[in-house]
Amino acid sequence: MQVNSNYQQNIRLYENRQKSSEAPTFAQYVAEKDEEQLQSVSAADFEERVLQNAGPNAPQSVKDAWMETTKEIGLNGLGETKNGRTHITQMYIQQAIANYWGTLNSANILGDSVESAIRATQKALYDFDHPLEPNKVRSIEEQQARVKERQFYVSFLDKLQKLLTENKE
Repeated sequence: MQVNSNYQQNIRLYENRQKSSEAPTFAQYVAEKDEEQLQSVSAADFEERVLQNAGPNAPQSVKDAWMETTKEIGLNGLGETKNGRTHITQMYIQQAIANYWGTLNSANILGDSVESAIRATQKALYDFDHPLEPNKVRSIEEQQARVKERQFYVSFLDKLQKLLTENKE
């Protein structure tokens, strides 16, 4: 194997070519394509995709409660937006842990019943209220996102518990 002794010269040639060329870099091209794809997806379709990541096997009543809560709060339980992630939510952490340990289908954190969705939401709310790093300094944006995350859990849990009481009657 031969080592190119003109490394610095080649770097300068590449940089000069990049400066003189109007062609986008690979990273710019990928970012542009991602932006085009995001613009073509409606907000409802995006939220449906997020819901499929959280609970594809959840009953329709749970899915409806999730979508209603998402519209009400303006944030879903996984913290995903069309422009990226607001922050890592407790439900997202539950998915990652389940995926790591292989104890649960991580793409089905809500389970397949109202009761399992309630348990997942209660756990997320408990973990949210009892953080492992209680005195962690957070940016204003993250604090605002966390307020919405907690609102999501409380509202979603309330809707799920109403579903449970309606089913028992």
